Amino acid sequence: MKLDCLIVDDEIQIIELIKKYAKFSGYEYEVAYNGQEAIDMINENSDFDLIVMDIMMPEVDGFTAVKEIRKKSSI
Repeated sequence: MKLDCLIVDDEIQIIELIKKYAKFSGYEYEVAYNGQEAIDMINENSDFDLIVMDIMMPEVDGFTAVKEIRKKSSI
């Protein structure tokens, strides 16, 4: 069974760490570097099984991104 993870963070070191855990746990993953990218990606593909989101990011922070995602999807 394929599991999909969306990693949302603006720090490369954190992204690399989460990618290792995701891969080890059997997840395939995509990366967004800010909240707006995450919103756009989820609007295009809402089939993510797991979303790991940072709170403090440029453009759109994690809290705002989650509010927008919840308005527009069933996640």
